[in-house]
Amino acid sequence: MKHKFATKDPSSLHFRVRADKWLVLTMMFLAAFLITLGVLLTQNSRGTLAMASNPVGGCWRDTPCTGPATAAFPGSWDKYNYSPTSRTLAPAKIYSATKQYIADYPFPLNFKGNNQILIFDFGVETGGIVHINYAARGSGQLGLAFSEARNWTGTDSDSTNGSFQPDGAIYTDITPTAEANYTMPIDKIRGGFRYLTIFTKSNNAAGHIEVDISDIYVEIGYQPAWSNLRAYQGYFSSSDDLLNKIWYAGAFTLQTNAIPPSTGRVFPILNGGWENNQQLNIGTNDPTIYVDGSKRDRTVWPGDLTIAIISILVSTGDTAGVRNTLQVLYNDQAVDGGLPFAGPGINIYNSDTYHMATLIGTHDYFLYTNDKAWLSGVWDRYKKAMAFITAKIDNTGSIYVTGTDDWGRVGQGAHNTEAQMIMYKTLVTGSSLATWQGEADLAKKWTDQAATLKGQINSVYWDASAGAYKNSDVDASIYPQDANSMALAFSAADASKMGTISKSLTKNWGPIGAVCPELPKNIVAFVQSFEIKGHLIARQASRALDLIRRSWGWYLNHPDGTGSTTIEGYLADGTFGYRSEYGYANDYSYTSHAHGWGTGPTDALTSLVVGLRVTQPAGSSWELAPQFGDLTHAEAGFVTPLGKFAASWTLFNGGYSLGWSAPAGTKGALVLPGNGSAQPKVAVEGGMVKTEQAKFDGDLSTLTLEVEGDGNIRVTF
Repeated sequence: MKHKFATKDPSSLHFRVRADKWLVLTMMFLAAFLITLGVLLTQNSRGTLAMASNPVGGCWRDTPCTGPATAAFPGSWDKYNYSPTSRTLAPAKIYSATKQYIADYPFPLNFKGNNQILIFDFGVETGGIVHINYAARGSGQLGLAFSEARNWTGTDSDSTNGSFQPDGAIYTDITPTAEANYTMPIDKIRGGFRYLTIFTKSNNAAGHIEVDISDIYVEIGYQPAWSNLRAYQGYFSSSDDLLNKIWYAGAFTLQTNAIPPSTGRVFPILNGGWENNQQLNIGTNDPTIYVDGSKRDRTVWPGDLTIAIISILVSTGDTAGVRNTLQVLYNDQAVDGGLPFAGPGINIYNSDTYHMATLIGTHDYFLYTNDKAWLSGVWDRYKKAMAFITAKIDNTGSIYVTGTDDWGRVGQGAHNTEAQMIMYKTLVTGSSLATWQGEADLAKKWTDQAATLKGQINSVYWDASAGAYKNSDVDASIYPQDANSMALAFSAADASKMGTISKSLTKNWGPIGAVCPELPKNIVAFVQSFEIKGHLIARQASRALDLIRRSWGWYLNHPDGTGSTTIEGYLADGTFGYRSEYGYANDYSYTSHAHGWGTGPTDALTSLVVGLRVTQPAGSSWELAPQFGDLTHAEAGFVTPLGKFAASWTLFNGGYSLGWSAPAGTKGALVLPGNGSAQPKVAVEGGMVKTEQAKFDGDLSTLTLEVEGDGNIRVTF
């Protein structure tokens, strides 16, 4: 007997349940199977038909498993980890065509007739190859469409291919069968989605098609070399549940951006549909590469890496994927020394800022790994790239931008202020790399250039009346968020200006984030990532946490978002039409909802709130400089080749306790917050703490101590 399922939506498909006749159903399927035993199931152009097979665990297809097997810091915080326990993921809920809840999955499913529609919600962002087990009567097609956001669920997938129109759907032909499995073709791998819409198309006007679906799952394609997708090598936990979720949303976003190199988005742009079979490796055969976004562009964009790399290193810890990504960019270097604006297969240049991003990323990777063999291998290319960009420093000491492509801001070129900040960071990090490579003369040259540029930044580009930096040396029409945020984050601003700049940036704030003056009406996760770090460098922790909650918290709790990742950007009115008026042709569905450039809070909460970060390669020297804001507790940890680093602090009435662990032989500096002009008192509970050499800064109200190895202290005011 068949019972029609009563839904809240009377216009929904004929959704049938067989809850009380499982034995009869099994016998019916067995009989049908025996009748059709001789039917050979073969691969057609729309996908693969085969007997049902649900792989679990393991790495992506034939990828060798080289990732970690277990989490480095298991604990109660693992409940915030959005990553699944298996390389296969089933849906969580089922909705009607009009987005009305029907049931939790699994649930026996029946599509009867033409254009019958169900929406499957996986609960979090996912990506990979969909498998469907089914039986069918009649003939026609089964269609599959995908969307990251709930807004664009339906029979057309959201937009990914760059033509700024819906991607449509993929189809498999259906013929009578007792049991079969559909597997999406590999070139149609869908890198990022939360929602899968499945629908029927009949071959005749009578609509004679009926499909029973017994199983649906995604074979996950991201983080391809990891057998345990939850084996994070970093962690974070605090007294704020929302901040914990945001940290792990950033880590999970970066996992979904770690893709098999053979699954990049094709270029040139397609007129319709999608193809994700572009080879992104150049001269390497590593199994992982980091792209900008899970669903799009599935391309290496170096600018994004200035946020993504350190967030990766303190969360998932995938150093191999970062190394391969940087190597591909160096292998794609132009003859004149220029580095790509976008890597394979787009392979475009003409961006001074993104050129410098690769150089900064090189420093960040080496700082956390001390990978001397790799750095030596790219050193000549690095120096060639530095020569290329420093040649654009003119007689004013500023960079004169000629490669004007950038992250999407309106206007770039000449003495643009944002570019000056990035140039400063490039020179400072370049000097460090040269020192570590034993090239003292080169280190001094770049240090001197950085000092000259910093002088220019704080005079020519500064507007004292606004308490902020101008858009360029001659343009005070706006006070850009990117330049002012980077001035703080990169310490390009004079110390005396930092508090003023931090306060000035709040003029852009609205209820759901900071509206970007250089990209009107838009809230940009990339630029906000620099801003929150900038507020923390300026020792404005409460301000940084406020912005994290109002922007990242708003998106994470949005009912139409992924509920698990960081978005590329959105409009100030709360719609998802990022850059709709500036480059994305009013295509709201094109916005990426899992974009690594928005993962700044993951690094910021570890490095600047807990306050634990390395200062010499692999952490031979490190710093612990906690900032409390409105939190009462925070802790974090990460791994470098030297071992595990971890720290924790807890406030109590009149002070706080602080504990840390670091590999033997490393040296640390504790930068301890005080309470006003009086030096705080330190009681040592364990570890080697040289209190007699403490240095107190009355202006910053911080006490700096040298330590070695593990330790615990209590600080009172």
